[in-house]
Amino acid sequence: MTGNKQQYDESSFRVLKGLEPVRERPGMYTRTDSPAHIVQEVIDNAADEALAGFAKKIHVTLHLDGSISVADDGRGIPVGLHPEEGVPVVVLAYTRLHAGGKFNKREGNSAYAFSGGLHGVGVSVTNALSTRIEVEIRREGKHYAIEFNDGGERIGELRTLGDCGRQSGTRVRVWPDPKYFDSPRIPIAEIERLLRSKAVLLPGVAVQLDLEQAAAPLQTKRWSYPEGLAGYLKELAGDLEAVAPIYTAEGYAGADDASFAKGEGAAWAIAWFESAVPSESYVNLIPTVAGGTHESGLRAGVFEAVKAFIEHHALLPRGVKLQQEDVCGRMSFVLSARLLDPQFQGQVKEKLNSREAVKLVSGQVRDPFEIWLNNHVEAGKAIAELSIRQAQARQKSAQKVERKKSSGVAVLPGKLSDCESEDIAENELFLVEGDSAGGSAKMARNKETQAILPLRGKVQNAWEVDPDRLLANAEIHDIAVALGVDAHGAGGEADLSGLRYGKVVIMSDADVDGAHIQTLLLTLFFRHFPRLIEHGHIYVAQPPLYRVDVPAQGKKRPARRLYALDDGELAAIRDRMEKEGFRPESIEVGRFKGLGEMNPDQLRETTMDPATRRVLPVAVRAGSLDDTLRMFTLLMGKGEASGRRAWMEENGDSVEADI
Repeated sequence: MTGNKQQYDESSFRVLKGLEPVRERPGMYTRTDSPAHIVQEVIDNAADEALAGFAKKIHVTLHLDGSISVADDGRGIPVGLHPEEGVPVVVLAYTRLHAGGKFNKREGNSAYAFSGGLHGVGVSVTNALSTRIEVEIRREGKHYAIEFNDGGERIGELRTLGDCGRQSGTRVRVWPDPKYFDSPRIPIAEIERLLRSKAVLLPGVAVQLDLEQAAAPLQTKRWSYPEGLAGYLKELAGDLEAVAPIYTAEGYAGADDASFAKGEGAAWAIAWFESAVPSESYVNLIPTVAGGTHESGLRAGVFEAVKAFIEHHALLPRGVKLQQEDVCGRMSFVLSARLLDPQFQGQVKEKLNSREAVKLVSGQVRDPFEIWLNNHVEAGKAIAELSIRQAQARQKSAQKVERKKSSGVAVLPGKLSDCESEDIAENELFLVEGDSAGGSAKMARNKETQAILPLRGKVQNAWEVDPDRLLANAEIHDIAVALGVDAHGAGGEADLSGLRYGKVVIMSDADVDGAHIQTLLLTLFFRHFPRLIEHGHIYVAQPPLYRVDVPAQGKKRPARRLYALDDGELAAIRDRMEKEGFRPESIEVGRFKGLGEMNPDQLRETTMDPATRRVLPVAVRAGSLDDTLRMFTLLMGKGEASGRRAWMEENGDSVEADI
């Protein structure tokens, strides 16, 4: 190597301090399409005060200069010195990542039993990505103010403005920094939806939005829902009539619950419509627009209740097999879950990952809903009839697909453990690394919809393999035959009518070899089966690398088993457990050497069960096809060794997982 003489010594290492990591890579901490999420962090703090029972008003103002202010009448952020850090607590909240009052969940020792802000990076991220923040606090008879400028680089003095009598609360005004966002404008419609949902989920709390307008009077919007979740669902449905009356209820764990902490549970409103009506879900008032395990629990509980009602009244025609999607496909809902320690996917918190939420919500919903169905038999029969029609339509469609592909079907690979269902949309094929993991996967799978194809060793690098010679490789041949799709180039015609599975999931170990197998399979699909990627059929499983056993915490919480995807998640779990009061030595950590080491229950829970697993869809980013082609050629081409080496030497210290 002669051309590149970059210096690499002690001075090459850079340590990011304070809020620098957020400004360096804001996309790791928040959405960057607009400032909506950093504003939501401030609104969520006000909502947490209301959820804890200390605030009755949330008042948001969108100012003409593009700034936004959020005020509440809660307790006010503490302003005294932190006993360990020696600086005012309000300064810690706005300038220190992973600092907050929402980590310790033990009764009597936490300011918030249930809260949405749990990652401890909320308003500090808001500060990092803003040019200025003004905070006013009314607390314990005094009125305080402090300012943060230049992304938290300059911190003003904490000033006492005077007395405030018995008033209390916090007012925060934020000026988002436009350079960090695709659009600097705060999306009014999104803020309105957020505030409207707070009004729905916080009975008795007044929510108001003021919009300053040039040369026009102030525009004010207020939200109130006397009917709660049911009223909100009616608003979402508009003029559409429900098949049966809206069912609304709530259920929370009691002090003697063996599995969950007191107060954990959910409130919900559900209804069935002939046409699609949007659904919404929340966890501790945080909107989970991408759904998650609490929604899976709601669907599971509803399905079991409806199924039991249908069986009890003998309504199911002969030959019809009911599936969850038949019952829940036309169901719309508003779900508000409360969890003591929710785990979200990413800092934006759009999807709930907490596996225990499935059992929590389904357990609270199932029995009360079955009782309601049997007390409202006509409504129950209307829901049952709609569900049965959906099942009949699905089975009829599946039979058409099966007849279409039945002629000339190749003999399936002997090592393929196929599924029983003929519904292509529901069927999944897991490409599993090794026979050992394949054995565990066969025991962990749902035989109805999940098929297993174990792969021996690493699949051939197919980047430069001629399509005519592709099937000479036994493993690739078995994959193609199992899929029922012929190889096709990026520009060629592709017949997907014979596709036997709606999802193809690459499932390999969470190590370097597993990543290599993922890369080889993605190369195969991108090069020779690109239409499967274009139509969203290819997924990558994310099995955990670590198992964390947490001991019981008195009678309040039983022993728990958590899973960490990587070292970063493991560190976050350790930190969270320490905040909850566990000694580091009391927590046992086990490292999975591979999928074959997991017992079937663990593999099912973490990697295969649709309700609790983590799988990511594979897609080519819009407008980046040429760049993707160049990168595949560089990394997988046989004649690119020198270019590959140069690229790795230049970029090896900054590689990130982008799966």
